[in-house]
Amino acid sequence: MAWISVWLIFLSSPIKDLADGRHTVRATVLGSLGLAVFVACYLILVFRYTTKVLDRGRLYAAFGLLLLLAAVLSFSFGDPWLGLFVYVSVSAGVVLSLRASVWIIPGVTLLMILIGLRDDGLGDLITSLGLITFMVGYAMSGVRQLIRTMIQLRQARATVAQLAANEERLRLARDLHDLLGHSLSLITLKSELAGRMLPDHPDKAAKEVADIERVSRQALVDVREAVSGYRRRTLAGELAGARTALAAAGIEGDVPLEPPAELPAEEAEAALAWALREAVTNVVRHSSARHCTVAFAARQTLAGPLLELSVEDDGVGGSGAAAGNGLTGLAERVEAVGGALETGPAARRGFRLAARVPLAEAPVGSPS
Repeated sequence: MAWISVWLIFLSSPIKDLADGRHTVRATVLGSLGLAVFVACYLILVFRYTTKVLDRGRLYAAFGLLLLLAAVLSFSFGDPWLGLFVYVSVSAGVVLSLRASVWIIPGVTLLMILIGLRDDGLGDLITSLGLITFMVGYAMSGVRQLIRTMIQLRQARATVAQLAANEERLRLARDLHDLLGHSLSLITLKSELAGRMLPDHPDKAAKEVADIERVSRQALVDVREAVSGYRRRTLAGELAGARTALAAAGIEGDVPLEPPAELPAEEAEAALAWALREAVTNVVRHSSARHCTVAFAARQTLAGPLLELSVEDDGVGGSGAAAGNGLTGLAERVEAVGGALETGPAARRGFRLAARVPLAEAPVGSPS
């Protein structure tokens, strides 16, 4: 919209020409109506057909009407109306195919020069409106390609997300089948066997019932472990989520593609993953930042090796004197695995969060 609206400045010349009173009342009324139809046709073209062309017949009819109005109005009212050809060139670059706009834009420029030769010289026309009409058309072709590429990227991102969700559902179904299929089949068989043994061999039936209880308990343990694995946060998953969240918020993110090669224990990694999620959420919601940096660093201390996660932004920042509920709970989560959390102003501007967890197994509450 910004690229399209900026060219409305070229309407000042025909509007001023009509307002000066140099034309008859009839000519002024006709010129105003023609200009209104021209602007309406231009806006319909650029706002309706920039991203998608549904009916090429209507598209070329509207563009032809726009070109005809520009030629008739500029020929009838003189040089102040030659700027209308800029809109025609913009429309050609925005809505027509690249193959068509390559030769239509020079044709529009040539038509504008031929009409303007009645009053001005060739050199003046080329240096004033000729270059603008010619160059702005190709510039808008590039903008149009950029817009359509962005739309395709968003659609591709949505498709990838949907495929990832489908793959996760398949993995969940496959894991549950592997976990429960054998156990449930065994429980069914032993239940049938116990039912047949119960009248004549109650002792053997009791043994089968005990086996059913054992198998069902083991199946319950397996399901709980599987669910815990699905719920556990990982650094790889949270890094991907951080990139998506920062991009959606319009924040330039410097986020590693992969976590460090050496990772801490599962509980410590989950604590770092929660720290990353909380930090990025705060950056997106509260910082008004333009840039956010996520970094990992391995440090050696007297208590042993540590893995440090730092999230730093250039937003409004905070003093860090009074932590909110989110940071308080996060600090407790990190300390529970033997780590430490630091928050406060960044070196130059903004806010910095640093979470450190032991790389090796450490007792709860060990110094860091």
